[in-house]
Amino acid sequence: MQKIRICTRQSALALWQANYVKESLQQQYPGLVVELHKVVSEGDRTLDIPLHQAGGKGLFLKELEMALLEGAADLAVHSMKDVTVNLPDGLTIPVVCPREDPRDAYVSNHHDSLEEMPEGSIVGTCSLRRVSQLKAAYPHLEFSNLRGNVHTRLSKLDSGQYDAVILAVAGLKRLDMEHRIRQTISPDICLPAAGQGVVGIECRAEDEKTRDLISPINNPDSAFLVAAERKVNAILNGGCHAPVAVFAEQWFDRDETKLRLRAMVGELDGSNLLKSDRIGPYQSGGQLAEEVAGELVDQGADKILKRFSDV
Repeated sequence: MQKIRICTRQSALALWQANYVKESLQQQYPGLVVELHKVVSEGDRTLDIPLHQAGGKGLFLKELEMALLEGAADLAVHSMKDVTVNLPDGLTIPVVCPREDPRDAYVSNHHDSLEEMPEGSIVGTCSLRRVSQLKAAYPHLEFSNLRGNVHTRLSKLDSGQYDAVILAVAGLKRLDMEHRIRQTISPDICLPAAGQGVVGIECRAEDEKTRDLISPINNPDSAFLVAAERKVNAILNGGCHAPVAVFAEQWFDRDETKLRLRAMVGELDGSNLLKSDRIGPYQSGGQLAEEVAGELVDQGADKILKRFSDV
């Protein structure tokens, strides 16, 4: 009987992602035995300091990737927005699953939208990307660091520690908590992170048997769009916790499907948002990524990002 082991963090959302992959594989291979190997990541243990000071979102990957390299697991399942630009030697992400709604969600118990919040209201988020963009759009609001899993963040909101919190729409939908969303934030206001809303599957590069096994559940369009987003991040060398947003989407122009690629690099206080927005042939992801990243660098993005380089 064939068996495969999936390494995952223990949060509700991480387990949803791992079980989603498990069920997708078992639908493809009814006799397949899939075991979950649960770990606690460094990112889960260092919740008392802001994520960018703790070392960035790569902290959520290290233990999972060590399990792969040491042979304790065959697969690791990640939210692609948490995946560092450069993977450890010997690892690869050959499968990207279909994308859920990539937008950010405003959650509050007292106000219907960010616009309606009184001056000085406290909004919780650990994302510098969200802070820079939302501070530019809503300068009357205050933003405070908020870490922890989805349930922890919502409990802090419900206990009155924050007036609102910003979370990913995808995570709330996957946890059947879509009813908590008071406002879905337009990408025109807050551009998503590269890979937001996408589940990726990592494995050992040399493990051809496992790569072949998981290949049928890859979503080519999702993989293509995420690759374009990640290339912008790679060129900028901004890291996955810097105030950088990148979003690729299919763009329909009459009867032709094109690619729209948008990116943003911002000052943390919202005083200066550098933006690039390009539309090109759908298969031009690599070229469009170079153009978008180049335009941001020409505007001074490298000067901003030097202050947030990965440790």
